[in-house]
Amino acid sequence: MVSWKNFDTLASYNKLMALKGRINLVEVMSGENGAKRVAKYNVPMACGLKYNYAAKLVDDEVLSVLQELADEAQLTEKYRELYNGAVINTGEKRLVLHQLCRSQLGEDVMHNGVNKREFYVSQQKKAADFANKVHAGEITNDKGETFTTVVQIGIGGSDLGPRALYLALENWAKQNGKQKMEARFISNVDPDDAAAVLKSIDVSRALFIVVSKSGTTLETLTNESFVRDALKNAGVDPSKHMLAVTSETSPLAKSADFLEAFFMDDFIGGRYSSSSCVGSVVLSLAFGPEVFAAIMDGAAESDKLAKDPDIKKNAALLDALIGVYERNALGYLCTAVLPYSQALNRFPAHLQQLDMESNGKSVNRFGEPVNYSTGPVIFGEPGTNGQHSFYQLLHQGTDIVPMQFVGFKENQAGMDVVIQGSTSQKKLCANVVAQIMAFACGKDDENPNKAFAGGRPSSIIAGEQLTPYSLGALLAHFENKVMFQGFIWNVNSFDQEGVQLGKLLAKRVLAHDTDGALKAYAEMFEI
Repeated sequence: MVSWKNFDTLASYNKLMALKGRINLVEVMSGENGAKRVAKYNVPMACGLKYNYAAKLVDDEVLSVLQELADEAQLTEKYRELYNGAVINTGEKRLVLHQLCRSQLGEDVMHNGVNKREFYVSQQKKAADFANKVHAGEITNDKGETFTTVVQIGIGGSDLGPRALYLALENWAKQNGKQKMEARFISNVDPDDAAAVLKSIDVSRALFIVVSKSGTTLETLTNESFVRDALKNAGVDPSKHMLAVTSETSPLAKSADFLEAFFMDDFIGGRYSSSSCVGSVVLSLAFGPEVFAAIMDGAAESDKLAKDPDIKKNAALLDALIGVYERNALGYLCTAVLPYSQALNRFPAHLQQLDMESNGKSVNRFGEPVNYSTGPVIFGEPGTNGQHSFYQLLHQGTDIVPMQFVGFKENQAGMDVVIQGSTSQKKLCANVVAQIMAFACGKDDENPNKAFAGGRPSSIIAGEQLTPYSLGALLAHFENKVMFQGFIWNVNSFDQEGVQLGKLLAKRVLAHDTDGALKAYAEMFEI
């Protein structure tokens, strides 16, 4: 029987708070001590990835208390409750079932007589069959021409995750002969977003996917209308070019305005929905169903490892616990996600939503205020671009920002060049290992402007190459990390009431139901 308790009521909470400031990162990461730490503080992940936390502010005593915390907070037991169909989303009284899109980790989950695993798999199969018919030329435009582009219209989780995954595999797919269709994404209600995409493609040979679970998302429906006008202006029937990804009860579900509809349900939240038809339709069309299946296989392998109660064998759990130690005991506000892979250039944006929308809460699962910090601010940029941007603050700023690096030995495109004795990829990898050590150990200098204090903690997820399998493993790792942290903080990581107030006020502005400052601001834009 699991119990849901606030973090600061646990015996391990006080133990953890007492451990802050015990590690001198400069000392433990210098010389042979550092080499031993790198070898020791290493956890295998799914799909050949590994999580190395040698440059984190932990030692064996901290790890021992973190294990006590994991056990006392019943973290893997709560995970078991989640994948076996308990009502984990207490705010909306819903199950949380995105893992079922990837594998069956536990018992069958039945709801209203429906096996939810079978339902999700049936929608993935439907997406795969549809994609195969498009690729084979069995589904074409009115002129019998094949579709060459797929455009996803959605916002939030309907855009960020699928877009990040597509961009992560675009080069890999082209190198490996898996690129079936180009993909584009429209999310912002700003008309310049849709216009830029529409001007860059042949709309007569494009399929458009409208993604809205409720079928009422204002930004998405506005962009849908924008696209329908463009299709009509191009002289084609929009209903032959538009697909819906929605719930079975939404207004879009059985509309004659769509060529086909694919279904999801309320048990898969937007930021966790890339594993559902929100991701399967666009990615199967872009790369082929077998590539999407490989992403799911990698995620499933990661989900399975997340079941292990031993934190030294469960990278997602350990990553979560170290993050809680940094947030609560060490008082760090932010976490930087720094992928040394251009393919992951939108992955930090996906993680911003995943983490900050999930755990940006100030009340617990029962609606009671909590007296401790919860989710951190997440930000990041790929590789050496960030070094020439915000790394100045990370190295010498007044605030310490923990960092999560991601790096791969091999690039995706199969192209490289030797310059000054090394390839571009070797230079990229040299930069990431150099940054880890620079942040950890710093540098003394008589000139204070050139001195680096060090003691800036980081971890790295490393692998051979970013492939569909390793991408799926990365996706699930961070989803499970966020889940475990939400369990520790005793918040509901699966609702997002914080996005609703602004939407309600925007509707009032458009309906001219305003007064006071709201009216004054509206008048600035002549609304």
